[in-house]
Amino acid sequence: MTNDFVFPTYFVSHGGGPWPFMKEQVGNTFDKLEASLKDIPRQIGATPKAALVISGPWEEPEFAVSAGAQPGMIYDYSGFPPHTYQIRYGAPGSPELAMRVRQLMEESGFPVRLDAQRGFDHGTFTMMYPIYPDASVPIVQLSMKRGSDPGLHMDVGRTLAPLRSEGVLILGSGLSYHNLRQFGPAGAMASRQFDDWLQQTLIGSDPRERRERLLHWEQAPSARSAHPHPDHLLPLMVAAGAAEDEEATCVYHEEDFFGGLTVSSFRFGKAGNQ
Repeated sequence: MTNDFVFPTYFVSHGGGPWPFMKEQVGNTFDKLEASLKDIPRQIGATPKAALVISGPWEEPEFAVSAGAQPGMIYDYSGFPPHTYQIRYGAPGSPELAMRVRQLMEESGFPVRLDAQRGFDHGTFTMMYPIYPDASVPIVQLSMKRGSDPGLHMDVGRTLAPLRSEGVLILGSGLSYHNLRQFGPAGAMASRQFDDWLQQTLIGSDPRERRERLLHWEQAPSARSAHPHPDHLLPLMVAAGAAEDEEATCVYHEEDFFGGLTVSSFRFGKAGNQ
């Protein structure tokens, strides 16, 4: 990795529950998603010194950043097989990166607290396990701020953009469709309509228009059916903000997820091997 290498950023649809650890139960449901995640190291072409994950399950009154050297696990799901509550993903944390994140954010006027106790939630470990199964890349997590302000989260992404040239991979982990009450065939139309809008917004719009469309995402077709609460969409805002002038690429797209849902993941910026 050369000194002028700049990592792309990602918004990843992370699937459902602890799926990578349930192969017997889920069969081939997540095969396309898994393949897309496993391909990220090839796309990047370099190993990051650390990853900064903005995870849909973590929302706080103010921004918080995980700062522990050896994060534990958070089993933030219910109704899954007993063994999924014994999962261990042993990646280290990075107190150094946590301090750097706090420095950048506070210099730009975003208050943020360090959380030395925060463990890896499912939005982090289920996504990172296929990407780096050996758990060799240190991980720091950044929460979202309660209030669901898309512009604020894009601005935070812009603030964190220097990390990309400091060896840090920024990953927003959510789901492009997240309505658990209509998960499956019942959500087919809403997920397809919202995904069509996402594709046009992220790939078919110039950077200025992209930001305006994201700011007003609630006006998109089926927006509130796709995201009754935007906790799984806001990580996209951070990833897009950290690469606001760069092109987006759809790196995962599926139209029969869980029996009918359309879901996607996106990369912002060029792959390292291009």
